[in-house]
Amino acid sequence: MSLNSIMNIATSGMSAAQTQLRVVSDNVSNVNTPGYIRKIADQQAWAQHGVGTGVEITRIRLATDRFLQAASLNAGAEAGRQNVRYELFDRIQSLFGDPGADSGFFSQIDSMFAAFATSAENATSGPMRQDAIYKTQALFDESARIAKQIQAVREDADGRIQSAVERTNSLLEQIEKLNVEIAKANVVGADSTGAETAQAGLINELAELMDVRTTPRSVGGVEIRTGAGILLAGQGAARLEYTRGGAVSSESAFDDIWITEPNSQRRPLSAGLASGEIKGLMELRDVEAPAAADRLAELMTRLADELNRAHNASSSVPAPTVLNGRNVGQSLETALEGFTGRTTITIVNDQGVIQNSADIVFSGGTMTVNGVAATPATFLATLNGQLGGATASFVNGVLSIDAGGTNGVAIADDATTPSNKAGRGFSHYFGLNDLVSTDRLALYDTGLTPASLHGFTPGETLTLRFNDAAGTKIRDIAVAVPAGAGTVAELLTALNDPATGVGRMGTFSLDAKGELTFTGRGDPAPTMSVQEDRTTQVPSGVSMSELFGIGGVRASRADGFSVRGDIVKDPAKLALAQLNLGVAAGTAALSKNDGRGARLLAGAGQNATAFSAAGGAASGSMSVSRYASELSGEIGGKATIAKNRATSAQALYTEASARRTSSEGVNMDEELVLMTTYQQAFNASARLIQAASEMYDTLIGMMR
Repeated sequence: MSLNSIMNIATSGMSAAQTQLRVVSDNVSNVNTPGYIRKIADQQAWAQHGVGTGVEITRIRLATDRFLQAASLNAGAEAGRQNVRYELFDRIQSLFGDPGADSGFFSQIDSMFAAFATSAENATSGPMRQDAIYKTQALFDESARIAKQIQAVREDADGRIQSAVERTNSLLEQIEKLNVEIAKANVVGADSTGAETAQAGLINELAELMDVRTTPRSVGGVEIRTGAGILLAGQGAARLEYTRGGAVSSESAFDDIWITEPNSQRRPLSAGLASGEIKGLMELRDVEAPAAADRLAELMTRLADELNRAHNASSSVPAPTVLNGRNVGQSLETALEGFTGRTTITIVNDQGVIQNSADIVFSGGTMTVNGVAATPATFLATLNGQLGGATASFVNGVLSIDAGGTNGVAIADDATTPSNKAGRGFSHYFGLNDLVSTDRLALYDTGLTPASLHGFTPGETLTLRFNDAAGTKIRDIAVAVPAGAGTVAELLTALNDPATGVGRMGTFSLDAKGELTFTGRGDPAPTMSVQEDRTTQVPSGVSMSELFGIGGVRASRADGFSVRGDIVKDPAKLALAQLNLGVAAGTAALSKNDGRGARLLAGAGQNATAFSAAGGAASGSMSVSRYASELSGEIGGKATIAKNRATSAQALYTEASARRTSSEGVNMDEELVLMTTYQQAFNASARLIQAASEMYDTLIGMMR
């Protein structure tokens, strides 16, 4: 081996050691830099014709561990998902307050019933009446506030989704730019570790927004896809699109997030999205918050209905001169069909003495008024003929009875065979003496049967949107009201038609109380919402979705209830007495001291009530008080579960990050050992050069 070869070999050793020392120096200086990944200078031996000619640095790379990186990215995505779910659901729980505190929402329910019980002890006390009315109104005001705040949480989640989409687009653009820089550096053999470190930090941030999978590219850099395989970066940057404003209320669905891949293929992002902050926000916005709103709405609807049941069975003293019902969403003829039992409408003077009465007996689709036969079509005229000057009318779906002059109207069902349709008496069904009113239809057990006339005009359309379990739109289906006799059976057939209806998505069915329900096909079944409703029922003016509670209409009911305005203004109109039909002629049938109506109101929370399925809870019969207790426990339980999941996910992310950092981060002890090793290698190479130099000097001296 020549001296020149020795010099070249030693020089290559010094150069390699110098490069390695520079890498160690960079590592040591960044020991406290967050996200810094340790560099490694790989070296290999040079050889020509089987003879060693020195050493070279083949590349400078990052000390990455693909397994630990994947584990950290997955854990980060799940932590992002669970943290945001807990954060927002905790806000929903806080809206209801502490169940054990007097100011909590569920405690207000007990306080209201207690106020009515107090009123029963002294039915003539104005302050006690006022207190009961105030607490009832305060309860419904609080439910309205909670319902609006739940919607506000949904809108907040939606705003954060938009921000996350914008941040995702920015990250993908930066990651793709770094891919180009890394590829260029690799082509010319330059150090690309700085760009790779920056890219790794961006990928970590992206993983907290959505679940991603990374694959190294042969030219350098990475290819990134979602867990479902949607290409995000590596062949160009994908672009996400989202526009807020898709759902302005709890009744409508939000729009999809669309992603355009680098190959220009456009698809919804939610398809296959498994974790990440965006997934958590979508779950809270589209599933958990609507479920809480739906349960609250069902509770307040049944609470209002039970209060109205008691109030319709009672009367104020003196009796009101006019009873105005609620919109039943049907024609009078259809509404009267299916009634059974017996009820009595009386006209009383200001002393509570009956002046006239109409005894109505329902039986098998026929009826009599004071023994005079009537049909649903002739009922109103027959009733007016028997009321002796009082007037009953039916306009826009609302039944009203006006006593005329200074007299009042009081209604009572027969004690043995009370009137009944869909579980409600005559006055209760029409809402003639409701305590709690609402600005929309809230009861969907309509009492309709397949043979009932629906009242919608043929050709009117209802457009329904179906989404899969991830929230991705499957399709929109417009169903037209069919021509024919106009029966509910025909409407059901049109809705369930596999070709022109929703038959391929699920089935609509009508139960014994006239409640229309939808059962989706598949597991998981698709969810349904109303995209557009162009139907109008005659004569009530309500739409099909409002009448039957289709889509998200049910979840919006909680903010529409209030105590009847005339009762709020005059507590004396609170119905705390009951009509006594057994008194002798000329004797008062109503007494101011009668508190039986107040006892009915106080016990309304203990009545067995048929609750509809809501917010993931199955339908069933239970008391309002028990339902409130179960809802209270469910809200608290879900918040606790969300907290535990967030804590566990964060702990797993912390552990995965720690293990990754342990492998990829800078260890000062290791770097000091390497520094000593490379320094010694440098010194050894320098000594070789010195030795070769001395040998050169000797040879030159011998030649002189």
